[in-house]
Amino acid sequence: MENESDPIYYVVILLPVESRELTREVIAKHAQHLRELDVDGKLVLAGPFTDHPTGMLVLRGKNKDDIKSIMEQDALILEGFRTFEIRTWLMSNRANNYMP
Repeated sequence: MENESDPIYYVVILLPVESRELTREVIAKHAQHLRELDVDGKLVLAGPFTDHPTGMLVLRGKNKDDIKSIMEQDALILEGFRTFEIRTWLMSNRANNYMP
């Protein structure tokens, strides 16, 4: 059963767009966006997978629409290098006895 005090996180899976190779410039813009999200307290963690051409972000936000708006401001999305999927995630951890 969900406890109202348990934070709800959103997992964003970044999916590559066929025939679009990342550039240093777009990666730098993406990193700047992550820095801004971190300063705003919205970024929990982020990074690419080393064994798959996708990446993942864990974000805090009000709802999926809020997360969608955040992602639509990212250069990877704006410039057509990535698309994304959003999933709502309840984290299991010691604080909630591993039962979110």
